Amino acid sequence: MNATALAVVLCLASAVTYAAAAVAQERLARAAVARSARALLGSGAWWWSAGLNAAAALLHAAALRYGPLTLVQPLGALTLVAAVPLGARGAGRRVAATEWRGTLATVAGLGLLLLPASGPAPDDTLSLAEALAVSGATATVILLLTAVKDPRSGLRHATASGLASAAASALTQTVAVAGGRGGSLLSVRVVAVALLVVVFAVGGMLLSQRAYRGGLGAPLAVVNLANPLAAAAIGMVLLGERLQGGALGVLLALAGGFAAARGVLLLTRTPSAPPARPVPTAPDRPAAPAAPASPTSPTGPVSRVAA
Repeated sequence: MNATALAVVLCLASAVTYAAAAVAQERLARAAVARSARALLGSGAWWWSAGLNAAAALLHAAALRYGPLTLVQPLGALTLVAAVPLGARGAGRRVAATEWRGTLATVAGLGLLLLPASGPAPDDTLSLAEALAVSGATATVILLLTAVKDPRSGLRHATASGLASAAASALTQTVAVAGGRGGSLLSVRVVAVALLVVVFAVGGMLLSQRAYRGGLGAPLAVVNLANPLAAAAIGMVLLGERLQGGALGVLLALAGGFAAARGVLLLTRTPSAPPARPVPTAPDRPAAPAAPASPTSPTGPVSRVAA
């Protein structure tokens, strides 16, 4: 199996695992568990979703060892393919026609982005200065996207999550490639970049948790759109990666971006699942009528007079 095929297989496994984690996070958001960090840390279901995210991230990191950013990141769209039906099933409903159209349009668009993205196994890595520059720029944009607090900020948080994941992927590739060459994993550059990976990976997961309060499909589609676009920009500007096919490759990428944006728009029009209702502690049944007082009871005549 060559490097590209191995990267694709690892991406498929990562996408399915990410999908399961996204569905778990969305269910927590609908159940209002994700309203505070304390509630999240006390939820076993959240720790399960965090474990799934960690496993998916490890598979993704392995894929980045064998494939370029411009190839690996668009394959993350398969997360959406798996997550939408999984989320609908978990909510006890069928996938709406609009959801299918939005999902297929998003995946087709990212597929068009993928066609000119194939290339050799990664060779270049970020220097420490470049890693710090990417981290600073990404953090600034994330702060701008999340500065305004309002109930409808789900797609902005999803965009911020996608940017955080893209930065984490670019930084992860530096650690994976540098380590694969037999370099020291305890060098200043590798340790510093690894710490930044942890920050952006955890930040991306928490941002997506916030985004899923408005539903699953549209926020997840935005994450899967912002992630490869930002990663491709980092790969082409700093790592020397290029789209294949010349002018035709650029046209395919533009068409893919348009189709993916159309898919996201369709998913935003899909009604979100109703919020999960808390389980009542006691059955809501009307109280049984009181037994009539006996004639000998001292309250009997009073009751009859009141009647």
